Amino acid sequence: MKKPRTAMKSHQKKRAPCQEGREKRVLCGRQVKPSTPNDLARRKEGVLVQASLSPYHLFRDTADIIVFRENLLSWYDREKRDLPWRRRAEGEVDLDRRAYAVWVSEVMLQQTQVATVIDYYTRWMQKWPTLQDLASASLEEVNQLWAGLGYYSRGRRLQEGARKVVEELGGHMPRTAETLQQLLPGVGRYTAGAIASIAFGQATGVVDGNVVRVLCRVRAIGADPSSTLVSQLLWSLAQQLVDPVRPGDLNQAAMELGATVCTPQHPRCSQCPVQSLCRAHQRVECERLLGLRSPPGSPDVEECAPDTGPCQLCAPPTEPWDPTRGVTNFPRKAGRRPPREEYSATCVLEQPGALGGPRILLVQRPSSGLLAGLWQFPAVTAEPSGPQQREALLRELQSWAGPLPAPRLRHLGQVVHTFSHIKLTYQVYGLALEGQTPVTVVPPGARWLTREEFHTAAVSTAMKKVFRVYEGQQPGTCKGSKRCPMSTPSSRKKPSPGQQLLDSFFRPHIPTDASSLNSTAQ
Repeated sequence: MKKPRTAMKSHQKKRAPCQEGREKRVLCGRQVKPSTPNDLARRKEGVLVQASLSPYHLFRDTADIIVFRENLLSWYDREKRDLPWRRRAEGEVDLDRRAYAVWVSEVMLQQTQVATVIDYYTRWMQKWPTLQDLASASLEEVNQLWAGLGYYSRGRRLQEGARKVVEELGGHMPRTAETLQQLLPGVGRYTAGAIASIAFGQATGVVDGNVVRVLCRVRAIGADPSSTLVSQLLWSLAQQLVDPVRPGDLNQAAMELGATVCTPQHPRCSQCPVQSLCRAHQRVECERLLGLRSPPGSPDVEECAPDTGPCQLCAPPTEPWDPTRGVTNFPRKAGRRPPREEYSATCVLEQPGALGGPRILLVQRPSSGLLAGLWQFPAVTAEPSGPQQREALLRELQSWAGPLPAPRLRHLGQVVHTFSHIKLTYQVYGLALEGQTPVTVVPPGARWLTREEFHTAAVSTAMKKVFRVYEGQQPGTCKGSKRCPMSTPSSRKKPSPGQQLLDSFFRPHIPTDASSLNSTAQ
């Protein structure tokens, strides 16, 4: 560890030894690409954001920026994961195809683990390898392939964007982050920056959940990362750090670092390529050394020394440093509103004696709103409990399938499924039409499907949970993402140890721009 310098006497507040500036390093020359007007505007915006903030939380030394880039890129070249979207983008010479490949991966990775996305991405690109292929697909096909991935509006908007590129933009993707965000539905600041930097080499920074964590630790930013000030600063730092020669690789390296090394709960600081620049790690080491040679009750290590007033980027006094947490004191966890609670009654209506084998009834949801265009079992909005629930559900069933034997409608249990903003409790009913003439005609928006067809249809994960309760044929409860105890042995497939390791290793990829989050919250 570098020896602390002797504190200088001045009118400023005394700083801790570990917080002194780093020695200048020899700068190495790089060929910098010409800046666009938008690049210059963003740099100016970043300068204004940083002007009134404590230097302790910023990158004021150009040598540190060069070291950050070089160390991170060298590490990335050695340690990056072999992922299908990276292979496709690196091997694709056609810019529009390359941008499309990046776009699909970035949309799928929003709020979703890498291990989950790999299979969906592979199947998607096999089915629709180009923008033109996706533009000609039906929404039903898109929903069917997307089923189980969650945040279903992402697939719909991805297809809407592909159609706009093909029909209105001559089949060519916009070439800059600004025009990507302006012209493509559902593309926010993060997604636009990722496409522009990875596919087109634009020197624009990106900020997702992983990058937020890395930057907050490297610069010891303890204020709420969702606040306007901190959000603006993080984007400014990302723009400042992006490598002008390898912008896409630098952005992916920062995200890779947050996903695999600088993780939320168990960071592997000893393997971090930018540890020497990390303010959070410096504080941990300072406190460790001070603890070895200082008596109990010694004052805490000072975080920074702003010229005037309290620091806007340090944690508030109500949330003091916790020595037991180390670098995971950063970033500060933003308070989240609990999801609102809603209730529904749904029924699996089955014809065991239908021609060609047993069939179940599915109806299509409206074309907008939650789970738009997906298929579900007939359902009604219901109170948590009420005598009218059964009658309302029976009327809904009869509107689709005609007269039904009411006494056979049985309550089987409940399923609790949490969406991004809604905690929805389904009261699950079942009704088997034994000994009746099979229903062959249904109104538009309804289908009778075999069980095999159901499992490949465009249905949500919540409906699959409901069906597992029905398959159990007895009362039961299935909560959250846990497998329902009512499910049959074949549906209770336990993930292999290897898959469990992958699930714990691959962190979800979370965009921080509000437009991206809003566009995927369905």
